[in-house]
Amino acid sequence: MIRPFLLAALVAAPIMAPSAVAQRIRATPALALETSTAPLTLDDVLQASARAAPQIIEALAKVRAAEGRAVTADGAFDTVFEADGRSRTLGYYDGTIASARATRPLTDNGGYVYGGYRASRGRFPVYEDEHYTNRLGEVKVGALYSLLRDRLIDERRTRRTLASGDIDIARFERQAVAIGVQRRAIDAYQNWVAAGLRLRAYRDLLQLSESRRGGLARQVQLGARPDILLAENDQNLVRRRALVVRAEGDFQAAANALSLYYRDAAGKPVLVGPERLPPDASALAGVAASARADFERRRPDLQMLLARIDQGSAKLALAQNDLRPRLDLRGEIGKDVGPVGLGGPTRTPLEAAVGFRFSLPLQNRAAKGKIVEARAEIDALEARRRFLRDQITVEVEGITIGVGAAEKLATIAEQERQLAERLAAAERRRFELGSSDFFLVNQREETANDARVRLIDAQARIAAARAELAAATADRVALGLEP
Repeated sequence: MIRPFLLAALVAAPIMAPSAVAQRIRATPALALETSTAPLTLDDVLQASARAAPQIIEALAKVRAAEGRAVTADGAFDTVFEADGRSRTLGYYDGTIASARATRPLTDNGGYVYGGYRASRGRFPVYEDEHYTNRLGEVKVGALYSLLRDRLIDERRTRRTLASGDIDIARFERQAVAIGVQRRAIDAYQNWVAAGLRLRAYRDLLQLSESRRGGLARQVQLGARPDILLAENDQNLVRRRALVVRAEGDFQAAANALSLYYRDAAGKPVLVGPERLPPDASALAGVAASARADFERRRPDLQMLLARIDQGSAKLALAQNDLRPRLDLRGEIGKDVGPVGLGGPTRTPLEAAVGFRFSLPLQNRAAKGKIVEARAEIDALEARRRFLRDQITVEVEGITIGVGAAEKLATIAEQERQLAERLAAAERRRFELGSSDFFLVNQREETANDARVRLIDAQARIAAARAELAAATADRVALGLEP
């Protein structure tokens, strides 16, 4: 006696309505509420993800940090101003001198240019005779130019080159992060759509049993059908209700996963309600992607390796520069102005001086070790780049094959669905006319529904394969990263 009552209770239990599912989803306080009721599209998700995904924002912050380091490296070429003054407060001599000088490094050479001014008052001892100037002081300009070491490259320019490479690497990393995020966003959206369409299929299957139960109940009351037929229908009803409940859970889980990528203007995750589910399977079309031969220029991971190879070349050039002897040429022009000071008239004529500095490293093992290290690093990066390029070629070819196979399977699944639905409809008519049994009708309906679900799964696989192809070829347009 307990079993019939339990079965009746399960049959009478209501299925959670879409509005109830939406209220249950929106009950999470950490997530934003969805206000729109229009069907959610893949473009909506990709735009929201590209705009507000925390991983992309983090990568953008790393780009700004690299740009800050580049500004720091440029600081080595800043013009430096310095001033100095000294006055004798005790003793026989009362000389006072003040000077100022501005130095600016050359951006295309390891040398620098400078200009200065100094003025003195009072008397100085003979060993400080160079401090004397005319009454209005002395103006002096000069330059140092590297002829061998530091002529083509030096440590300052290398640091600037490396900092510029760091910016490029950070930007390529940002692109790689964005591609990965958009790839996962597409998967989350397609899984949500597929889960919703499966739920819709199971609800349609349940609706068939519910609509049939009333007619069967009347026929049983009239004695036209046996009682066992109604119990069998209730058993199928409970089983189909369980399928709907499980599909509802999958749909809610897919919506929760989608909220990680679909965000509002403030960047807060949004849980999408069932009312925004697209009306048909066209939402599973995915992105328009195709295999392209120029992936080496488009793949950010390959571009990162090329940038690191360029940095290694800069380090190698700096190490080779350290092996060269140093030969610097210096030139200077000075002129005292104004009335003759206590130092005498010998300071009034224009003065010019030239000189040089030479040094030669005799062993320089540090530079030799750096050369070996830089060349080894470049060789390793080149080998990694070749392997990555071959790996990407194989990956793209494999994904292209997978896309073709998934499209063929989807075509077969569509044919199977059409045939199964025709058979189920015909079997229902035969059952209504009394020419078929209840078991065969349910089997036909469930077979047709399974074919419908397999078609949804096949279409979802096509969308996933296309998204994977877009990510593998770094198709930024298809991934919603460029207009």
